[in-house]
Amino acid sequence: MKAAYYEANGSARDVMRVGDIPTPQAGPGEVRVKLATSGVNPSDVKARGGSRKIAWPQLIPHSDGAGVIDQAGDGVAKSRIGERVWVWNGQWKRPFGTAAEYIVLPAVQAVKLPDKIGFDVGACLGIPAMTAYHAVVLAEIDKGSTVLITGGAGAVGQYVIQFAKAVGATVIATVSSPDKAAMAREVGADHTVDYKSEDVAARVMAITGNKPIDAIIDMDIASNAKYVSPVLKPKGNVIVYGSSNPQATIPAGFGIPNSTRYQFFIVYEIDADERERAVAAINAALESGTLKHRIAPQTFPLQDIVAAHEAVEKVSVGNVIVTM
Repeated sequence: MKAAYYEANGSARDVMRVGDIPTPQAGPGEVRVKLATSGVNPSDVKARGGSRKIAWPQLIPHSDGAGVIDQAGDGVAKSRIGERVWVWNGQWKRPFGTAAEYIVLPAVQAVKLPDKIGFDVGACLGIPAMTAYHAVVLAEIDKGSTVLITGGAGAVGQYVIQFAKAVGATVIATVSSPDKAAMAREVGADHTVDYKSEDVAARVMAITGNKPIDAIIDMDIASNAKYVSPVLKPKGNVIVYGSSNPQATIPAGFGIPNSTRYQFFIVYEIDADERERAVAAINAALESGTLKHRIAPQTFPLQDIVAAHEAVEKVSVGNVIVTM
């Protein structure tokens, strides 16, 4: 089969290759998926660059993708053959990701994709949508809550906005341009704040009439911790799924007397019950047609994997998709 792979960490142009490798076979409890699409997430790009040192002689990147089950191992119902699926954690603690024509993985990691949903959307769900849903659960928001979502036009942020609105919260989203403000409002944000041209904390307080907000869902705590003390209520929640600096500083002088709760998480490591809840919610939203998706304007064939990674590095708007 054709696959993209690297054998050392480094820049995409230096280390990414596309070539023929043996086609995997499904073992007990596994399915093989003939992939149609592979999602390229920032974490995939950072891992290739060196945030996670390569632990195998060869690594096929990407955790997200979608396609059709064409082989079922022992213990898996043969009726699953031919099922359209989206997959999660394709390349997590294993060397075989979705940047290939086929992937073999535990059957539970191949989730039925509703018939009306395209494979391009299927490649957006494992990391962006699941991160977003779990963040909203952890934030403990509901009707009457107000939440600040940083990076509201990003791949995760767009889904966070929608899941937060689905539980009835008022959403304030940070963005970096008028165009991105329009994107955030398009998926349901009640208010947007341009962090490049506005004082975020002052604008949030103006929007709420100086009432502290209930929660913050944050993509980069190193950059955004400064917003916590001016806007968050006592016993408020700060849900963190990313940081540009592994040694980020948080406002402990505010957090200790106000019992601020910080919850850090990575979607790869949520537990089975949390995963099951997220999968069910995502598929219910797909079935109802209420979930909106933003695919990057350009998709890339597998042969152009380098360009796909570079598009993510340039902070492309929308989920970057590789097609087989």
